[in-house]
Amino acid sequence: MMKKNRPVQIGIFGDLDARHPSRIATDAALIHSSARLSVPVESRWLPTERIAREGAESVLSPFDALFCAPGSPYASMDGALEGIRFARERNRPFVAT
Repeated sequence: MMKKNRPVQIGIFGDLDARHPSRIATDAALIHSSARLSVPVESRWLPTERIAREGAESVLSPFDALFCAPGSPYASMDGALEGIRFARERNRPFVAT
């Protein structure tokens, strides 16, 4: 359960790369939605290779909600799929495109 006045922690799994405009737009969209809803949001990008290497449980558990970054390629498709499976099996709020 989330504590009052604590920012919502969103884990974005994907591979941040300035060559992909959709990845840059993700951060801007989260900031914009946070301001519109008056809900503080903090997000962190989580590389798919890290999820594959360390396991979804250890990497994704600290987050209140998860977002699979739009577009591929992912550095690790296995890491991206592990993240999706983690979110769905644990009923975490989850968005993907």
